[in-house]
Amino acid sequence: MAKERIEVKGGKTYGPYSPGVKANGIIWLAGQIAPEAGDDIQEQTKGCLAKIDSLLAAAGVSKHGICFSQVILNDIADFAALNEVYSEWVGDTPVPPARATYGASLPAGAKVEIVVQAIDEKCC
Repeated sequence: MAKERIEVKGGKTYGPYSPGVKANGIIWLAGQIAPEAGDDIQEQTKGCLAKIDSLLAAAGVSKHGICFSQVILNDIADFAALNEVYSEWVGDTPVPPARATYGASLPAGAKVEIVVQAIDEKCC
């Protein structure tokens, strides 16, 4: 099966990559950042998650198909604030995704970057 590019009209990328790729019912989304959401970690987290929701919808799935998420924080001290927003977002999923969270330097004034991998349950 060929790879399919996933994107949302008007979505911004920060380099030469696809916002998402779908192949054989598996969806990989590039890390989503939302520095335009403001300087607050919770607002940036909400912005990232909204972008993820939009990209997943473009792929024909929802957050319920996410199997793994990776959260990168510019400042690991923001973990608790990030977790409040993230917990609410995954709160209605029957099986929350596995997750890794760590700190690293992020581009473009981003405080958080979120990467997800999902499956299209209708496909496989």
